[in-house]
This record gives sequence, structure tokens and C-alpha cells, in this order.
Amino acid sequence: MLLVYTHKITPRLNYIFKHIFVRILQIPVSFTTKVEEFVVHNGPKITYAKSPLGSEFFIRSNDILFEQGINDIDIKVLNWDEVPCFFPAGEFSSIPFDIFAASFYLVSRYEEYLPHVRDVHERFPFNESIAFKNGFLEKPVVDIWAFKFLETLKEKFPNYTYKEREFTMISTIDVDIAFSYKNKGVLRTFGGFFKDFVQFRFVNIWYRLLTILNLKKDPYNTFSEILKIKKELKLTTLFFFLVGDYTTFDKNISSSNNKYRSLVKSVADYAKIGLHPSYYSHKDAALLKKEKLRLENIINTPVTFSRQHYLRLNIPETYQNLIDLDFEEDYTMGYARTVGFRASTCTPFYFYDLDFEIQTPLKLYAFAFMDGTLKDHLKLTNEESLAKILALKDEVKKVNGTFISLFHNNSLSENDEWKGWSTIYKQMLS
Repeated sequence: MLLVYTHKITPRLNYIFKHIFVRILQIPVSFTTKVEEFVVHNGPKITYAKSPLGSEFFIRSNDILFEQGINDIDIKVLNWDEVPCFFPAGEFSSIPFDIFAASFYLVSRYEEYLPHVRDVHERFPFNESIAFKNGFLEKPVVDIWAFKFLETLKEKFPNYTYKEREFTMISTIDVDIAFSYKNKGVLRTFGGFFKDFVQFRFVNIWYRLLTILNLKKDPYNTFSEILKIKKELKLTTLFFFLVGDYTTFDKNISSSNNKYRSLVKSVADYAKIGLHPSYYSHKDAALLKKEKLRLENIINTPVTFSRQHYLRLNIPETYQNLIDLDFEEDYTMGYARTVGFRASTCTPFYFYDLDFEIQTPLKLYAFAFMDGTLKDHLKLTNEESLAKILALKDEVKKVNGTFISLFHNNSLSENDEWKGWSTIYKQMLS
């Protein structure tokens, strides 16, 4: 057990120290405010305060872990060797930066509570983030800092036994639209034929007709292939199904459609199913509850994890609503318009509610990239997309973190716009 001496044990301090020591470094940690208890401790120990007690391992603390509420903090990003970092700790500190304060700022999404201009979908824009502005969005710097800190800790306590965590991969599949042509009802089907006709997409008309007549498989029905890969690789694969009512932004099959319900049930036999709350649910607790119950009635089991449609996230309100409805995990943490680590960590972490100054029971899983981001927003070729994915994966492997990808069932359809993406998916997992 590593012992931390500090002048005051706060919820913020307890939260971020446990994220770094327990979840990243696999080191059990406890805290004390008593000097005598610290002095007699025989195991590894550090002081986190404004000044050291003696010649022990010392980190000069920033004030942020002892404050409450939100303040506009002036942050200057410097380099720790070649890694960007902030909150310098001064010359007497055993490491040059207070990585606990800096990590708390990033992981708690402190900057998302500060005034900012939202994008067209009311989301926090990636270019407003300190990580993007200072060029470290594509690096899980919190995990990198933790392991740099561990190197110094090992020099001080060489006889302590340190565990190593294992690299893990989670494939997540969003099901915005389960079928391209089938099971859409008479009006939507005729509308599709008409749209293809006026846009001279005669090949689409032919494929649509063959699919409706059951002479061709619906291109978006890639579920059996995804489940086959899951089984072959023993891969954790999570599906997020949209069951909201039809809107401009929610265009899935009706949740009352028997074919759609049958699909959801069949996937649930082989993989875990989560909710993909609809576009307008991110600030509407009643709508979120309605959709949760709707999905639970289809699969006849509690739904405990989610990812918001369009990645619409209003911190802390969206998370507070999820907690109230007994969700245990959320996978929304990431950006739609660029890749990288929104919370600067590739280790799942608990949501810290800065409104109430508590660690909540909701565990957040941040994804590294989304398929449409690479193709549609960054305009990358297939080769460039794969290279970017593997570079992000490599960053996570360096710190034995959790690499989470976000694909859609239709991006593996091999139709014109997604040609080659099923290969990209397989190469990413290999």
C-alpha cells in the first residue's frame, strides 16, 4: 500500500489519486493527514503538499484539488521531456509537474463547465479544448504522465513490487439505421424509390427492389459478420441500438417493427446491448427513460450502458440523468469531428460531478475515433484512415490502456461510400 501524506483529503484528491494509482498503475493507495502515521509507514510513500516534511518523495501541490466550484484557471502548457504538461511544481518537487492536478482538470472535463461556444448540435467543440490547442489530443497524456511518474517512483522504492496491466480492446457498434432498404414501411419505401429516380440512381433502384423482394441481402445487415469476428477473436463487442421515435436526426426503423425487434433480440443472444439515446434525449430525462424502457422490453433484460446519438453531451446534465436512471456505463466521451482522447486518458474512469463535488457511480469509456470522422470530416483515404487508427491504437498499447473504436453497422456494408471499410475493421483488430 502506497501512503500519501497531504494536509487535507478532499473528494477531488481522492478521485484523481485513485484514477492514477489504482486504475492506471495498479498500486493500492491510502491517505493520511497525520505526520506521525506517515513517518512510521514502511512501504512506499509520498507527500502531496506545499512543502516537504523532510527528504521524502515530494510533489508540490497545485490548489485545484483543494478548491470547490469552477474557476477560470490560467494554464500554460510546457514540456516534460517531450510530453506536454502543465501546472509546474517547482524545483524542490520530485517530478517537475503536478500531474494529479493536471489530470483532474482533463479527466473531470473541467474546461467543459467553463463558458464556450457550442457547435451546431450543441456539443463542446474539439477546437475549444486545451488538448487540441496544444497538440496533444491524439495522446493519452494522463496515462503517459502516470508511467513517467512511475519511473521516478521505482528509483525511490526499487524493492516495491509493481504490477502491469494488460492492453485491452473494445469494439463498439452504433446502430443508427439497421436496414438500408427493408422494413421501412410503405411511405418511406416509395419515398426512397422516388428519391433514387429523381437523382438518377438507377442502380440503387435495382438493388432496393431486389432487397425488398428478398433476392438480395440488405447491405446494412452486417450483424452476422460482426458477431462472427467477435467470436473468432474473442473480442468484447458492444452494440448500441437506437429505439427513439422518428425525427429529422433519428431515422432508424420503428421500434415496434417485428423484424427490427427480432434483430435486436438475436444480437442480444451473442453480445451486450446498450441504448443509443435519440438526438433530443441529452437534456430530456423523461425521453431517456422512455427509450430505456422500450429497449428493455425488447431484450427482456436491464439496459445498463449507453452512447448518445450524434454524441450530444451536455455535462453534467446528461450524465446526471443517466445516473438517475441507473445506467452504469457511458461511451459518449469523444469527438465527432476529429479523433483523439477527449478526456486525455485511455483508462475508463468515473464521472466526477463538479456541481456536487462527488465521484459518481457512472463509469465513462472514452473512444479514440469514429469511422465517419475519418471519412467524412477529416476526408482521409482508406489508407490514411487505417494509418491514423493504428497510430491511435499504438499510443494506447504503449501505456497498456483500453482502445475503444466506434464503427456503425452500415460502415461495414461495403457499399459504394464504405468500400474497403470492412477490411479496415479487420486490420484494426488483428
